[in-house]
Amino acid sequence: MASIVPSLRFERPLWRDGLARIVGVDEVGVAPTCGAVVAAAVIMKPGCHRIPGVRDSKTLSAAQRERLVPVIRRRAVAVGVGAASVAEIDRLNIYHATHLAMRRAVARIGAHDHVLIDGNRIVGFEEHVGRYTSIVDGDAKCYSIACASVVAKVVRDRMMARLAARYPGYGWERNQGYATREHRAAVRRLGLTPFHRRSFLALQRTLAGDQASLDLFGEELDAQAIPATVDEGPMDLVLAR
Repeated sequence: MASIVPSLRFERPLWRDGLARIVGVDEVGVAPTCGAVVAAAVIMKPGCHRIPGVRDSKTLSAAQRERLVPVIRRRAVAVGVGAASVAEIDRLNIYHATHLAMRRAVARIGAHDHVLIDGNRIVGFEEHVGRYTSIVDGDAKCYSIACASVVAKVVRDRMMARLAARYPGYGWERNQGYATREHRAAVRRLGLTPFHRRSFLALQRTLAGDQASLDLFGEELDAQAIPATVDEGPMDLVLAR
């Protein structure tokens, strides 16, 4: 079945109302058992034309995403990336840590008029980012959110590759920290790293040797070594690589 092509139908009414700085936000790395959760925020120019090939990052290959990121950065008015660390995930839980990463990404954008996010309404989110609209499957339907999904995925995958070099044997350069069979076997063989989410039940089951239910976590992992507060330098290096 053909992938959905995201449109500008969510941005256009806001642009017509005079709101020029519309932020699309998406996150990656919710399901993995290691690494930070990462979010990206992107503002595109009012009346812009869509970049061919941009869609939900999950439907793109790694090579396609890598090709699109520099084009998105050139066309965008602003791009911001934020993250929540493994320590924050274990302390806050993944739900709240994900929203923290999203708020940090929006904060890096600076002044803005409206925010479009992927997913459902978030309690208390408006007091941190201002007026926003939640769009279920927004990364597939909304162009600005799709752009953010591509940026966030590339940032996280690059950071997972760096972590894989520091902690060889877990296959993070291939599985991005998801609880694949390779990753689970490595945890049993090598033990945990400082970047594993110890609060995750799937990880606890892996250590206990119970593989039941672990395949539910078979998507992409956001394992990353982003600190709790993301500063300008490291993130720019990741995006510019």
